[in-house]
Amino acid sequence: MIRELQQDDFKAVLELGEQVHGQGYMDIDELTAIYHQGIKNGINANFVAIEDDELVGFRLTYAAGKWQQDQWCSVKKWGFDFNDVCYFKSNTIAEHGRGKGLGGLLLQVSKQAVIAQGAKAGVSHLWQQSPNNAAVRYFTKAGGKLIKLHPQRWHQRHMGEEYMCVLCGEDCHCVACEMLLVF
Repeated sequence: MIRELQQDDFKAVLELGEQVHGQGYMDIDELTAIYHQGIKNGINANFVAIEDDELVGFRLTYAAGKWQQDQWCSVKKWGFDFNDVCYFKSNTIAEHGRGKGLGGLLLQVSKQAVIAQGAKAGVSHLWQQSPNNAAVRYFTKAGGKLIKLHPQRWHQRHMGEEYMCVLCGEDCHCVACEMLLVF
């Protein structure tokens, strides 16, 4: 079952985020801010996947005009005004939930929500080293186009000392694939 993220889901979202992405991936204050930045015009663009009463996936999305551009945003290459583009922050699936199409379903419902909010496109930085490069594969399958590669996007000097990559440890060399999905 796919449904809107609720504040009651926050503990499970934080736990799954650390299991999949590493210790210090996100804290309660950051998740709370992301949650509110995903709501625009009364429409929530954040979703969870529930299977047998367990949260097995989540999609966090910033509404267009409700997030901050950073050094990894190649806005001039997007072809859209920054304020017309949402940000697909995180699509995370538990290991036992992978291979069932949940990532694509979460993206689809989030995309429908941001379109209803007024977005014209969505950008994301996808984890190239995700298991079987699933992040880039599902986003490409949904129509996403590669804009630019960003090596060491998730290094501690950018993420904070608490972040510990599940693959690299504290010296993360994972690549972020900046991708754009036009609606």
